[in-house]
Amino acid sequence: MKRTGVAFLAVVLTGMVVLGCKGDRSASGASGRPVEITVEIFDRGTDGGKSDPTNNNWTQWIQENVLKDENIKVTFVAVSRWDENTALNNLMAAGNPPDVCLSYSSELIGNYRDLGGLFDLSPHVDTVLKDLKAFLGPDQALPGRDLIRRNQDSVTGAVYSIPARRMNTAQNNIFIRKDWLDKLGLPLPTTTQEYYDTLTAFKEKDPGGLGRNRVIPFTMTVDVRWTASNILNAFVDPDLDPKERWINTVIDRYFLLPGYKEGFRFLNKMYNDGFIDRDFPLYKSEENMNNLIKSGVVGSFCHNWDQIYRESTAILSDLQKNVPGAELVPIDPIQSSDNITHKSAYDAAGVNFFIPASCKNPEAAMRYINWLSKFENYNFLQIGPEGIVHDMVDGIPKIKVGEGLWIQNSAQNIDYTIIMNGLDLGDPEKTAKGLANAYPWPADFIAGAYNTAMTNASPGPVIPVTLAAAGPVQQTLVDKSVSISTESVTANPANFDRIWDAGVADWLASGAKAVIDERRAKYFEP
Repeated sequence: MKRTGVAFLAVVLTGMVVLGCKGDRSASGASGRPVEITVEIFDRGTDGGKSDPTNNNWTQWIQENVLKDENIKVTFVAVSRWDENTALNNLMAAGNPPDVCLSYSSELIGNYRDLGGLFDLSPHVDTVLKDLKAFLGPDQALPGRDLIRRNQDSVTGAVYSIPARRMNTAQNNIFIRKDWLDKLGLPLPTTTQEYYDTLTAFKEKDPGGLGRNRVIPFTMTVDVRWTASNILNAFVDPDLDPKERWINTVIDRYFLLPGYKEGFRFLNKMYNDGFIDRDFPLYKSEENMNNLIKSGVVGSFCHNWDQIYRESTAILSDLQKNVPGAELVPIDPIQSSDNITHKSAYDAAGVNFFIPASCKNPEAAMRYINWLSKFENYNFLQIGPEGIVHDMVDGIPKIKVGEGLWIQNSAQNIDYTIIMNGLDLGDPEKTAKGLANAYPWPADFIAGAYNTAMTNASPGPVIPVTLAAAGPVQQTLVDKSVSISTESVTANPANFDRIWDAGVADWLASGAKAVIDERRAKYFEP
């Protein structure tokens, strides 16, 4: 947010704390009438047959069962997945956010916390949220600590947000058109140079018979740091001290990490050699990129480790409908300076959920979150009814392509099972088999993609301190990071250093330096 937005939000949130205390903050009255709450749900659009995220068979099942089990009436509020931070800011500033919110931005949540806009969950961890605490379990990154307390304020002990549990930590893969490689007689590229040579061949030899001006060897969106992550992150110095990595990581952006600039120089060369989609700066959401891939004109791209197999995006299935014989496969070619294909993995903590101070019934909101953490509830949301959303194969559910109001808008319905990211069948062995069966594709496809993403992958360091500096400047830094990325990639090579250096200097002056200073001052060896 700009500073005026922060000031306005501060005033509104301060009022929310007062107003929130005036309502009925109990779960239900003596009359036994249902208590009403609102819950944020990501809106991923309806492209590819996706349903209205606030009204489908899944939401109706949740509403019916929460009402029956907890006497809580749930209304879902859609927030665009592609513009979630701005949308959530607007809802908070207007004083009417959902009672249960979620965000991947710890900085955004930290800003709400510091403005007094969040409900403290800590007194309820061992009571109202006891099932959630048991489900989340111990924090693998911080021995001796429960994951439910990952975001605990290091000074006051308050818990203003709780992370979902990631069931697997694979992050991204690079995908490539294998049918194009086969037509050119080329192997899967295994080194950075081989990858570059392959993109050159795609551009010059047009294996898809599209016409050379239509071939797009590589595509991405304005979120370059994500949709080119396996390229960029491999250029970071693999010997970088974890302390310096943590200190200089600002809102999950790596502009200040040694080597990251050279990753952008590589993308700049790709762009100027005609490999990268010229229109990528216009792609603020993923739909444009996805539609291009499905149309058959794209040779390679980078995204979630399982992106092509997800029926919520239907990339591979739609591509094969449009281009019979088309084949996409994951590859791992981008080497770091030590010739190892270093890449990022997720931390075990995923999306964060929280209850705004404006919530009139925080106990009901917590009971809803706790209800989600019970196996019988999240298990149904993940696999659905047998014969409709899954079939049983050797005692393990195999997900089918849902239709109509049973379609899953996100993989394993993670938008509804906000307490977890990924599949859980209640037993590690079953879950491992179920993960491979959780897609309407051969199990070896899924296992291969997962193994590719996890090869030489590692999460960043976790330091359990309370940070505040990034919150007020988070949106400004996000916006400027997009400008740095797009302008650096599209620059004339002779101007690359000037544009990059000026952009990073402005980014530092716009709040990133204050973030770094705070992280350096608060760092400690966990």
